[in-house]
Amino acid sequence: MNMLVHSPKPLIQFGETPLLITPTAKQLTPESSALSVLTDFTQVMPQSVAADTPIDDAHLKMRHSGIRLLFVLDKANHCIGVLTAKEVIGTRRINLAMQQRSLGRTEITADMIMTPWQKLSAMPFEQLNSLTIEDLVLSMERFTEQHLLITEHKQNQPLSVRGIISATDIQHAMGNKTTMKVASSAVPTASSFADICKVITGHDL
Repeated sequence: MNMLVHSPKPLIQFGETPLLITPTAKQLTPESSALSVLTDFTQVMPQSVAADTPIDDAHLKMRHSGIRLLFVLDKANHCIGVLTAKEVIGTRRINLAMQQRSLGRTEITADMIMTPWQKLSAMPFEQLNSLTIEDLVLSMERFTEQHLLITEHKQNQPLSVRGIISATDIQHAMGNKTTMKVASSAVPTASSFADICKVITGHDL
């Protein structure tokens, strides 16, 4: 058998300062599919912390990762709730946990101030798949949270969290202007889906 020997081609040397290619930003409209603003966990790894993580460490992870929500895992790696920036930055839940447990702030952990599953709301993936961005936000008119969990229930499989949608992500995807039904200049950062809905219906945040 004849073996062909290939000589490796030499690498190039930069002769001038190159441009750096970056992804083209998605140009979305109110009529775009609501799936376009989904952080899909089949493509993006969800960010999480152990239940016994000190809250300041959890906050630091949020800042380094550029996110505002972490899933909280127990020792069996089961997700038992979510922790948001509002909870680690705010004082109400932290102070309550300190009083109830007679602990100092540095002893408060993620599971002590998280929102457990039974208090969370979610939208099925099949429902999201049928909506536009505008449909989604208008349907969330009374939803005062910043994050919406998306669930999926496949046949013969347990219910799972497929992904998450952030009100801030919707605002950024629309070019930081949220011009669905009103022509406005810069809009304040949305703290909830209800805030975005106010803009859509013609009211300021």
